[in-house]
Formats: sequence, C-alpha cells, structure tokens
Amino acid sequence: MNSRSWAKELFSNLAEAAVLWAYHPLYTYEPSSLIGNNIGVFPNVPSQPGMPCQGEDRSIYRRGARRWRKLYRVNGHIFQAKRFNRRAFCAYCNDRIWGLGRQGFKCIQCKLLVHKKCHKAVNKPCTSEHQESIIREEHNGETGINTPNTEIKSDIRERDFSQPPPDVTGESVPVEDPNKPVDDLDPGSQRQYSLNDFELIRVIGRGSYAKVLMVELKKTKRIYAMKVIKKALVTDDEDIDWVQTEKHVFETASNHPFLVGLHSCFQTPSRLFFVIEFVRGGDLMFHMQRQRRLPEEHARFYAAEISLALNFLHCKGIIYRDLKLDNVLLDHEGHIKLTDYGMCKEGIRPGDTTSTFCGTPNYIAPEILRGEDYGFSVDWWALGVLLYEMLAGRSPFDIAGASENPDQNTEDYLFQVILEKTIRIPRSLSVKAANVLKGFLNKNPADRLGCHSPEAFVEITSHQFFKSIDWDMLEQKQVPPPYKPRLDSERDLANFPPEFTDEPVHLTPDDPRVIEKIDQSEFEGFEYVNPLLMSLEDCV
Repeated sequence: MNSRSWAKELFSNLAEAAVLWAYHPLYTYEPSSLIGNNIGVFPNVPSQPGMPCQGEDRSIYRRGARRWRKLYRVNGHIFQAKRFNRRAFCAYCNDRIWGLGRQGFKCIQCKLLVHKKCHKAVNKPCTSEHQESIIREEHNGETGINTPNTEIKSDIRERDFSQPPPDVTGESVPVEDPNKPVDDLDPGSQRQYSLNDFELIRVIGRGSYAKVLMVELKKTKRIYAMKVIKKALVTDDEDIDWVQTEKHVFETASNHPFLVGLHSCFQTPSRLFFVIEFVRGGDLMFHMQRQRRLPEEHARFYAAEISLALNFLHCKGIIYRDLKLDNVLLDHEGHIKLTDYGMCKEGIRPGDTTSTFCGTPNYIAPEILRGEDYGFSVDWWALGVLLYEMLAGRSPFDIAGASENPDQNTEDYLFQVILEKTIRIPRSLSVKAANVLKGFLNKNPADRLGCHSPEAFVEITSHQFFKSIDWDMLEQKQVPPPYKPRLDSERDLANFPPEFTDEPVHLTPDDPRVIEKIDQSEFEGFEYVNPLLMSLEDCV
C-alpha cells in the first residue's frame, strides 16, 4: 500500500470513529474513583469559521471574567479612572495622584484631574471652555531631560498643578527618585523573596492577565502556586487598583479554611508575583467536565462550604463577584477553597452598594445587567448558577438548538436570556433542591435567598436543602468530604488540565524596550510576606 492510499484509509477510519464517539462517549471508571472520563468528539465541521460544530456544548469550556469600562458622572463631569505619573496633582485637595492603589480620575471633557476619593466633592460644573489640560515640556536644570507636565487651569483651584502643593506642615516634602531600583522600593528588616528562591515546576493555569505555576520554595521544599502577572499587561486604567485589591483580599483570606491564602508577594522590573497556597485537587470545572453532574449530597456539601467562604468575605466588607466552577478548588482531602480575587470589591458596609459592570458572563446577576447598584446579592445569584450546574450538568441559561443559530451565540443574547428567561428546574431534582435553586436564582435581589438583612446568612443555613448540615462542624472541616481526589504525591498534577500542564514552564526573557515604558513607581509597596508563614519557616 502506498503512502497516499494508507493516509486515505487512516483518515477514513478516523472519520468513522469520530462519528461513533460523538454518539457513544467513552467512559473510564475505577471503583475507588467517583470521577468518570467523558471524551466528546463533535462530528462534521462548523458552518462558518468560529462557529460551534453540530452538537457542541459551549458550557463545558472555561470563560474568563471581564470588566467593562466605567464612567463616573458628577456635576457635568464625566470622570474616568486613570493612572498618572508622580507629577499629577488633585485639583480638589492638592495632593499628588500616584502609586499602587492611589489612582485618580480624569474628566474626559475638561481634563480635570482629581483623586478617586475626591471626585464626588467636586461641586464646580464641568465647563470645557474654562478648564483645559495643557501638556508642556519643562526643562529640568542642566540635565537636558524634558519631562511632560500637566497644568490644570480651573475655577476650582487656580494654580499651576505641575508643581507640588504648598507644605502646610512646615516639613519638607520628600521627592522620590524615579530611577530608584525596584528591589529597593520597600527597604526594611522584613524578609523579602525573589524569583531565585523558587524552583519553577509546571504550568497549572492561565487567565486573561496571568499565568499560574506550581513552584517549590527551595529553602523548605514546600510546594506553592505562583501567580505571575506581566506589568506590561496592567495597562487598563483601573488595573493597578485591582491588583492592589487582590493582594488585600489574599491577605484577609490567609487564615480561612475555605479561601486560598497568600504566602508572599514580590516583583521584578517586568512582572508581579503572588505566591499562594497550592491546592492539589484541581477545580470543579475540571471534575464537572468528566462527571457532567454531581449527586445531590455532593453538591450540597460543596455549596455549604462555598457559602461559609462567601459569608466570611461579606462580613469583611468584600463582594467576591467571580464565583464559577473554575474558581472553586478541591484540596487533597476534598474540601473546597475559593481562589482568584481579582474581581473583588472591598469596603462594602451593610447597605452599601457598588455599580461596576463585571464578572464572567454566564454568572452575572440580573441587577448588574440592568445597570442597577448592587451589593452582596450578586454572589448568592452566582452560587445559584453554580449549584444548578452541579445538579443539572448544564447552565440554567442553555437554549436548545442555540449552537445552530449564530444569533443565539452572542453575549448580548445570553444577557437577554438571563434577564427574561424563566429558569426551568429539572424534574429529576428533589423538591428541596428545586426550592433552594429558586431561592438563589430569584431575579429580584430583594427577594433572593440570603439577601434579607440582618439575618441573611441564617436564611441560607436554615433552608431545608441544608438541613442535614452541621455548620459548626463543617466550618472546622470536621465533616468528611463526599469525594477525595486521587493523588499519588505532593506534585501529582492528574487533576489539572493537560492544556496547561503541557505548556513550557519558563518565563519569556524581558524586553528592555518594554521595561523602559513601565512606570515602576506605580508598583511601590507591592512586596509582602505573610508573618505567620514566615515564623513557621524559621522553625524548619
């Protein structure tokens, strides 16, 4: 048989096998494992490039969370979050606007610059005729360096804002050296880590902005996860604030049994590094792709532990805003841990609300889509979506035949379905399960389960669906998990997708031209070491 005939026969056999597999999924099952393996092969080709194949289920794929750009309107001003260099000053309080987590707002009409905290206090209407931004080149002594400076002429404060404000304390205002090395930004006796302290072992995850690696701390031989963010990708106006928020929430979460905690943070000229707990059992998305749906007892256990984690964050004034299968990890014993705090909102007191349009599309609550202010209610909606997925094996917003209709595969159509479609509960579910889903998936947040203050969380713990849960024992991790991941060693990556673990582990070399464009002062104060973990390592 010549090579052409052999190839033709091979592809013919593969085509036949593909059709058979499409209708007869292959399962591998071991008595000691609760997880089966589904291999789905979709026959034929898509009608158009980028469209799904016939029978392809988009709900099994991972989808990243997003934020939509936000505008703030005050007295005719339309403010947008911006990051400035150290020579920008607030037109309201005269203080500088720069540094990690200290971003400012800029009116897109009159170019007025203010702190984020000051923008609501601006009482002068926006009049672009009288307020303008003048970018000038200022010669700096004998250095021959021209530095762009922003001068604001405003009826609020008539002065040159390219110069520091008067010192009202009588003490000199320190001037930072913009050429100061990153390694010296936060000197002190506290231990600092660097990339040289870790051995990079394997890629275990990837998101829109970050790569996650499994690493070993060389001194102690302990395994951690390392989240790596390229500074060059932190270019959106509000990204710096979100990086700082994620760091704060990691610190807050460090001692909670169902939240991934932080070991340390450090940086290089090109990257930011979060060293966090390594959770070995993989995420619920990985397991759901194999089992398709969970027994009710399993779903109840996971939902209860997730509820405890969310309630802890809420008590700390934090809205999570990114609950999804991908962000629920299983530890080596089978307990859950929430991870990825990049979408969190801090500083929310009882009765407070926020309005940022953000989240993973399939989990976004109706009040966010309606453009309403919202609070902790959006997390309980997302838990309802996730619980539905665990029990039914699909999203509550799947439309029969949608994969064959291009108009029904858009984000706008999904949002319309979330807002308008009546959610159908599968008849195979118990009455208690159906009732708890109806409670969490109420489109009116005022009537949603878990949203009636001040006894909001008690409303969840006392629901009939959770009646069998001993919440005190559960919080102490004294309730045995229904499933324990199979792990052969501390470095076993069997529960992580090969699409990640097969990637090369090395970090790409730094490009000096890219680094030159990064304002390192924006990342000052990023370094951190968890004091508890540091003291434990000193005992090793």
